[in-house]
Amino acid sequence: MNGIHSKGSITLYHAPQTRGTGVRVLLEELGVPYDMNVLNFKAGENQQPDFLKINPLGKFPTLVHNGIVVTEQVACYLYLADLYPEKGLAPALDDPNRGAYLRWVAYQGSSFEPAVIDKAFNRPAIEPSQAPYGRYDKMLDTIYDQIAKSPYLLGEHFSAVDVLWGISLKWCRMFGLISTNPLVDAYIERIVSRPAFVKVEQDDQALLLEYS
Repeated sequence: MNGIHSKGSITLYHAPQTRGTGVRVLLEELGVPYDMNVLNFKAGENQQPDFLKINPLGKFPTLVHNGIVVTEQVACYLYLADLYPEKGLAPALDDPNRGAYLRWVAYQGSSFEPAVIDKAFNRPAIEPSQAPYGRYDKMLDTIYDQIAKSPYLLGEHFSAVDVLWGISLKWCRMFGLISTNPLVDAYIERIVSRPAFVKVEQDDQALLLEYS
């Protein structure tokens, strides 16, 4: 999807079935023009010098907006949702939901992902006081309890944090990294059945076929 927005140009460096997928879904939810530079992850194009000049870790997602480079999944979500406040996908600074929004965005990267990775690799448990997430079961129960309270993480209103969590939970469930329950399954379905996710999923599948 190409174009220039009045706020400047956005380029997403993307590879299918990476964390970049969620950021592309968010861009589609925002309904704003963006350029996409697709790299063949399997062929190692993300480790080529041109891309490493932009993101030395060779990771996805990587955004460039008006010459500003934004990397790390959580940062990309926060940046884009705040860039377009009129789209209503991020609470304003003075909105009572702003604190909860920031909490659950940060929770995904600081607690959920480290815990899931440790469990996936069967790493020995360490003292909760020394783990970034405390105890695995408590970490998972905390986000599941929040999901059980309302249709979306911030209540009745869909926001960028739901894109982040819906996709994260879907992938982790699909690979058997987490156990879910009916309420969590229903939450995942609410997110991944949205037109933006369906479109990106179809596009990603086409890209995978192209690279196979």
